[in-house]
Amino acid sequence: MLPVVAIVGRPNVGKSTLFNALTRTRDALVADIPGVTRDRQYGISRVGRQACLLVDTGGLVTNAEGIDYLTAKQVHQAIDESQVVLFIVSARDGLTAEDREIAAVLRRASKSVLMVGNKIDGLEADLALADFASLGMGELLAVSAAHRRGLESMMAALDFILPEPALQEAEEADDERLRLAIVGRPNVGKSSIMNRLLGQERSVVAPEAGTTRDAVDSPLRYHGQTLNFIDTAGLRKRSKVEDEIEFYSTLRTERAIQRADVCVLVVDATRGIEAQDLKIAQSAWERGAGMVVAVTKWDLVDAKDTQTAEQGERDVVERAAFLGFIPFVYISAVTGQRARRVLELILEVSAARERRVPTAEVNRVMQDLVGRVQPPQTGGQEVKLLYGSQIGTAPPTFAIVTSDPDAIPESYRRYLERGFRKAWGFNGAPMRLRFRRRRGRGRG
Repeated sequence: MLPVVAIVGRPNVGKSTLFNALTRTRDALVADIPGVTRDRQYGISRVGRQACLLVDTGGLVTNAEGIDYLTAKQVHQAIDESQVVLFIVSARDGLTAEDREIAAVLRRASKSVLMVGNKIDGLEADLALADFASLGMGELLAVSAAHRRGLESMMAALDFILPEPALQEAEEADDERLRLAIVGRPNVGKSSIMNRLLGQERSVVAPEAGTTRDAVDSPLRYHGQTLNFIDTAGLRKRSKVEDEIEFYSTLRTERAIQRADVCVLVVDATRGIEAQDLKIAQSAWERGAGMVVAVTKWDLVDAKDTQTAEQGERDVVERAAFLGFIPFVYISAVTGQRARRVLELILEVSAARERRVPTAEVNRVMQDLVGRVQPPQTGGQEVKLLYGSQIGTAPPTFAIVTSDPDAIPESYRRYLERGFRKAWGFNGAPMRLRFRRRRGRGRG
C-alpha cells in the first residue's frame, strides 16, 4: 500500500492546483472561487525515488452546515486515513482565523504535518509568511503551485518523513485497474450508489442537484480485481449548463466516459429513461465502453414486479435498439437491494468486452448465418462473404472479407451482429464489424 498524503486547508488556498502539479494531471477541478472541490480526489505522485497517494480535499470550514458540513466530513476522513498532511495556507491572504482553527484540528489528529505557504508570487516569502510561525506547526515551506516554484524543496521535505513504498508495483496495479464511470443526469443517485458499492461515504451526497463537480476516482478490490470507480458530475444539455464550473464539470465527465472500460448509467426509476440518458448511453457505446444500466430508487416504485421491469426495458429498446444488448439491474442505494449484482455485472461485461473468438469458430458461425440468409444482390451481382476473423478486443472487433464491402446494407450488418451475439454473448459490450475487399480482386 502506498503512504497517503492528504492536502488540507481552508477554501481557495490552491489545494487542487497543488494536487494537479504534484500528480502532473488535470484531474482536480480548479477555479478562482472557494468551494469548488467537495469530494476526495486521489492521485499518485512521485516523491524522489518513492511514491505516495495524494488526496485532494475540499476547503475545511469549522462549524459548517449543509454542503460545507458534508465536505468537512470528507476532509476529516482524508486526515484519518493519511500518514502525512500537507497543510496549505495562502501567503497572499495572510494568517486567518480559519487557518488557526484548522491548525487546532490537525494538532488533535496527531498526524505528521508539513505546512505549505502557497501563492508566494511577487511577495517576499519570509515577510509574507512570518505570522504563520505563531501556529507552532514547524517549518513553513514557500511554494507557488501554479508556477511550480518551491515544489522540489517541498517534495524533498515530504520524502524525508514518508515510509518507502514500491512505486513500480503501484504503477503496475494502476495499469491493471478496471476503469468504471458512473454516469447519468444530475441528482439521480450516482454518488449514493458509489458510496454503497464502496461501503463508505466516499462522495458527498445531498438533495441538491450538482453536488458532485469533479470526476472522482475510488478504487475497490473485488473478486481479485481492482475496480477504479469514477463518480462524475451529472450530464445535462449544454444549453442548460449555467456557469463556468458546471461547464468544466461536464467536460471532465465526458473525459471520464472516454477513458472508462465500463460505464454504469444510473437512471431514476420514478422518472424512467429520458432523452439525455439515451444520449449519455449512446456516447459511451459509440466510444467502445461496456455498459450496465442501474435503475435506482427502485424501492420507491409502486407495484414493482418482473413484468414492470420487462415492459420498461422493452419500451426503452424500442427507442434505442443497442440497449437490447445491455444488462439492466434494479437497485436501491438506500437499502442496498441488488447492489452486489452491479459489481457482478461489471465483471461480466468487462469479460465480454475482452473476449476473443478463434478464427475457425468465427467462420463456422458466419457460414451458418449466410446459409440461412444470403447477402442481398447488387446490380444483379452476387455479394459473397469469403471469410472472417476477430482483429481486436475492447470492444470485440471482427473483419469480414467480402467481394464488395460497399454492397452490404445496414440491415444485413445488424443481422450478422445479432447472430454473433447469439453465438458468443458479448452482453453489455459494443461490437464492431469491418467489411474489407479481398486484395487483388474486385473493382479498381
